[in-house]
Amino acid sequence: MPPAPKHRAELERLLARGEWVEAKELAAAVLARNPRDGEAWLATGRCAIALGRLRVAEDALAKAAADRALAGDHRVPFFRAVAEHYLGRSSAAIDRLRALIAAGAPNSVDAHCFLVDILHRTGRREEMRALVAAGGPWLADLRGRVLAARARAADDRAVAAAELESIARGAGDPGARRNAGFEAVTLLDALGEYRRAWDLAGFLHQSTTAPFDDYAFREDIALQRQLVGRGKPWFEVRVPPVEGIALVAGMPRSGTTLLEQMLDRHSEVAGIGEYEGIPALGNALQHLGAWPRGIGMLPAEQCAQLQRLYLNDARTPDVAGKRWLVDKSLHTWRLLPAVAALLPGARILHMARDPRDTAVSLHLSNFNGRTFAWTRTPELIRLVMEAEREHTLPAMQALGLAHEAIVYEDLVEDPAGHAARVCALLGVAVEPAMLAPEANTRTVLTLSHEQVRRPINKGSIGRWQNYPWAFDGSWDALVAGHQARRAKM
Repeated sequence: MPPAPKHRAELERLLARGEWVEAKELAAAVLARNPRDGEAWLATGRCAIALGRLRVAEDALAKAAADRALAGDHRVPFFRAVAEHYLGRSSAAIDRLRALIAAGAPNSVDAHCFLVDILHRTGRREEMRALVAAGGPWLADLRGRVLAARARAADDRAVAAAELESIARGAGDPGARRNAGFEAVTLLDALGEYRRAWDLAGFLHQSTTAPFDDYAFREDIALQRQLVGRGKPWFEVRVPPVEGIALVAGMPRSGTTLLEQMLDRHSEVAGIGEYEGIPALGNALQHLGAWPRGIGMLPAEQCAQLQRLYLNDARTPDVAGKRWLVDKSLHTWRLLPAVAALLPGARILHMARDPRDTAVSLHLSNFNGRTFAWTRTPELIRLVMEAEREHTLPAMQALGLAHEAIVYEDLVEDPAGHAARVCALLGVAVEPAMLAPEANTRTVLTLSHEQVRRPINKGSIGRWQNYPWAFDGSWDALVAGHQARRAKM
């Protein structure tokens, strides 16, 4: 029984808009009626890839392939190749993509583009150059032009940067132009053309990043701070403590991926990336009208159901047997009351980095233009950063959340000492492998994927000094607060 046409159309709409959680929930509803529906399994796999749940994706896509109605469907092998690559089986992914291209599949342009991207990320540069040299219709696609410029960057970064900037400032799909632009920003930064990099990033944010509702943001944080100011939870916890959940909290680009990768090297710990579970809890509480003041009004069974949803999706088969799961959702700091109410017993690892270095990295990085709309301007970045610094530590203390506060600069200065602190919080012994996160074979899907494949280093400390014009006196209080925090750690 295929999904009703209206559900199929709604699934496609949600997938096209990148509304992965909503699409996943709709696909689950379809599968509850017909567990063998291939379209719903395909949608589930696509959502799981986007949300970083790669083993879930692999299983879902295998079930989609088993549906005879999808036999020969070009979408299934393409998304299986995507999952395989992210699971570290890039050779198998390359074989699938080459087969699609050879067969002239309707998505051969997509297959070409992803194949070139894999070859780039796996260091197979000669094969990448050969594909570009061979030409083909895929190079007429805006994505193909971006990838061809990327291939040229290995020989001439300045020429590649100019071509990518031209694409970014031209016409066409906003997503492709945004990707091209931020690739150019990275190259310009590496070339030392800092003003040009900064200005291009500003252009991209103004033209492709969504508006940010700073009024609603301020109101939410102000209400949370008012409640936290009581010095204790304003709700009764109605669920049992969870075991083995650690959450990395802090601003994006503050070292959260480095810390997660260090922990993932421990034999008893598994990093689960930027899992969507915490935002899903926040969305559920808002939908129920319980956020944040009314959390204590929720019935115990409803709280237990929300807790189960988080835990069931977090504990996938690939992390079975691990004592601790490390979730580095970038939204945790804004949802600490939800953590305290629904995941009591969770440990929090809070990361903080020089606000100027963080701001530069945020402004120059290609975050989701809707989810992270506050990266739109340096002023909004400072607004959000000020809220995070003023709110997070007091909230963790008032809510009784066991935590460690870690400063990025101190972590890279003394990784062994900080590994010992974190392990003490989790109740596990330090393991030497934690000090070599670059040896981790697990695929990193965040913007830090290249940095964490290098040994722990101080290379990004003080990066803001390349962009001194971006920081006037309005940043002084944040900087002073960070320096004071360093002195106390």
